[in-house]
Amino acid sequence: MTTVQEPAGYTQRLDELDALKRAARLGPDPAATERQHAKGKLTARERIDLLLDPGSFVEVEPLRRHRATGFGLEARRPHTDGVITGWGTVDARTVFVYASDFRIFGGALGEAHAQKIHKIMDMAVTAGAPLVSLNDGAGARIQEGVTALAGYGGIFRRNTKASGVIPQISVMLGPCAGGAAYSPALTDFVFVVRDIAQMFITGPDVVRTVTGEQVTHNELGGADIHASVSGVAHFVYDDEQSCLSDVRALLSMLPANNRELAPVAFTADPADRQTTALTELVPLDGNRPYDIREVVTEIVDDGEYFEVQATWATNLVCALARLDGHVVGVVASQPMSLAGVLDIDASEKGARFVQFCDAFNIPLLTLVDVPGFLPGVGQEHAGIIRRGAKLLYAYCNATVPRISLVLRKSYGGAYIVMDSLSIGTDLALAWPTNEIAVMGAEAAADVVFRREIAESQDPVATRDRKIAEYREELVHPYYAAERGLIDDVIDPRDTRGVLIRAFAMLAGKDTDLPRRKHGNPPQ
Repeated sequence: MTTVQEPAGYTQRLDELDALKRAARLGPDPAATERQHAKGKLTARERIDLLLDPGSFVEVEPLRRHRATGFGLEARRPHTDGVITGWGTVDARTVFVYASDFRIFGGALGEAHAQKIHKIMDMAVTAGAPLVSLNDGAGARIQEGVTALAGYGGIFRRNTKASGVIPQISVMLGPCAGGAAYSPALTDFVFVVRDIAQMFITGPDVVRTVTGEQVTHNELGGADIHASVSGVAHFVYDDEQSCLSDVRALLSMLPANNRELAPVAFTADPADRQTTALTELVPLDGNRPYDIREVVTEIVDDGEYFEVQATWATNLVCALARLDGHVVGVVASQPMSLAGVLDIDASEKGARFVQFCDAFNIPLLTLVDVPGFLPGVGQEHAGIIRRGAKLLYAYCNATVPRISLVLRKSYGGAYIVMDSLSIGTDLALAWPTNEIAVMGAEAAADVVFRREIAESQDPVATRDRKIAEYREELVHPYYAAERGLIDDVIDPRDTRGVLIRAFAMLAGKDTDLPRRKHGNPPQ
């Protein structure tokens, strides 16, 4: 047997490679890691280890270094250039990731840094797999000037081209200021960790100089502000561990790309389970509030769902859940907040969620208990017409299986917008408690019989009589069903089984939109 001799110096070259990669993995110096930990933050590699399955990460360009000169940069050329890129798996499914390394240049983006991100984004689209960004950076690398800004442009362009093609998730684990904040805004979901992460276009110092307003970083762009006021954040957490755990949970409910279906999960929850509790959870009195989340819990598999933007526009609940193991998107009126009316924020929240579900082949279930659109000068002047139309446009444009279920009331334009038959829902159902009308009987009587009530000797009694007449004639539970505007009135106790069978029937739905470059949704 012939023995093959290694070329002279081969071992030395392997040792050199091993030393380079080991140094790149360790980072600039132990003190930088200690400073990161002292801020209550994990390092980029620790975050990747939490996100991905153990041992699955494959790094791309770990030895990349910048080539910039001036301002002392030529003497500081650490490997990775402040961003770690690559791919791995989550529950054995491929996921691409890039993570800012704040220990190197404060995670600031330069030319080489940006090119690494561009490459991994292109790879994610080519491979048809989700992309997760772990953001902890100080914005553009000032020393590199306009080349750093151009790097952000390349990221934004790729975010846009990947939109609706692969799921994109941004995780905010540090500062994100200026133009850098637009990349997360272009992605599908934004996770934010309290205290360590902030997002804003102009920081507190600039705000103070220009407007005189005194504000802290968290007051301007902290996690809770974006979760409950601006609507930028979809999920908020107290620590990185729970945040990254939920990123994994969300990925488990999403398809890898727009050509696939979401993974089906085994459930021991019977498909024909009776939902008897619904008759107690939803009061007959249309003016009494209840928590729609309890209704969702009763209907879906094992009572589990993943709510999106839970603290913003709380009059509408949007969530991912499963029915008989299959993922569905749930859009539901929330009577506990503003009586479940639709307003500007709720319309925009619902529209974005509907569009996401439609882009990634996730069927839609709409639970309706809506008294109408929120009236008021503020809403009108802020553009409720064009902004409320976003939800209407999203539903009309959606081609995934769609089922709507009216629980109690559904009045006026909000009835139409909340996925009625007239705008294309595949199946419109209702409980026997439903009231579908232009408006409530009380308001309708005041308009239709105003003169008769005013001229009556007993206006109160006349009004009560007219309300009863209007309700009996036009608002009774079967009026819409008699005219084919509801496909069926179902027993609330059968809701889960009816929905599962209906979605199974619609699984093969195939609808094409007219040929066009793209639509022009209301802005």
